[in-house]
Amino acid sequence: MEYRLLGRTGLKVSALSFGGSSLGAVFRPTDDAESIRAVRTALDLGINFIDVAPAYGRAEEVLGQALRDIPRERYYLATKVGQYRGEGTNFSADRVLRGFEQSCRLLDTDYIDLLQCHDIEFADLDHVVNVTLPVLRELKAAGRIGHIGITGLPLKIFPAVLDRVPPGTVKTILSFCHYELNDTSLEPLLPYLAGHGVGVINASPTGMGLLTPRGVPSWHPAPPAIVAGCQRAVEYCQSIGEDIVKLAVQFAVAHPGIATTLIGTANPDNIRKNIAYAEAPVDRALIAKVREILRPIHNHNFTRGRPENRDPILA
Repeated sequence: MEYRLLGRTGLKVSALSFGGSSLGAVFRPTDDAESIRAVRTALDLGINFIDVAPAYGRAEEVLGQALRDIPRERYYLATKVGQYRGEGTNFSADRVLRGFEQSCRLLDTDYIDLLQCHDIEFADLDHVVNVTLPVLRELKAAGRIGHIGITGLPLKIFPAVLDRVPPGTVKTILSFCHYELNDTSLEPLLPYLAGHGVGVINASPTGMGLLTPRGVPSWHPAPPAIVAGCQRAVEYCQSIGEDIVKLAVQFAVAHPGIATTLIGTANPDNIRKNIAYAEAPVDRALIAKVREILRPIHNHNFTRGRPENRDPILA
């Protein structure tokens, strides 16, 4: 497993990391025992960064069970505040503090390496800057968290916050569905992030199911044209006996400007496969062919959040 520095956090994280949304049955019904085996398999095979959130249902509870009796120095733990299952968006100071303490209880820890404001596109960014981030700075000063991050789908939200806070306040961003075979719109933002010392966490290298044989879940926000375009690439790979997930993982982890890419699965065998994919030789000609199939929808996107926080749509 390759390890890279996560911006200026000092954390040296595995190039492939574990996304905990799957532990909360976000994509399919899951079995807790299998989920626990998946987490422990990931750790045994070299993954050392785990990301979760209270919005992912029971994911924090299941992860806490999986990490029980695992030495704390074996992994870095990231969770989030501001989005809660069944409650929606709440970045108030009181809710952030209560959410943080609840996460610590469920995860059976008193220290979080990275605490992130979750999907800030649904929030008033003035509130995030002036209320939420100061609360997180207080937690950091108290030694309860190591670093502060922000996450979301629209790319415009990242500079909108980073340009308004003191340097070093926000140490990481988590972006999803913007660095994958069909969408590389995150790439032009990487020099800006590097210049601000901000580490980049990339999530959903398969586009939350777009680049998988199983396809997208019913809640997926992609329009039919993107779904169909990705399906053509999936079918091509199937026709030649290749797994497009392998290509998606390899493509994502290859970028040196991205510290780590999250993969989410509650299946131990899938963890083994994804790690093997990341470490296998890359067929660059095949990746080029698949990207050519995807070219008609390249960087065609979907967005969400408050109107002022949404990215322009290219379709």
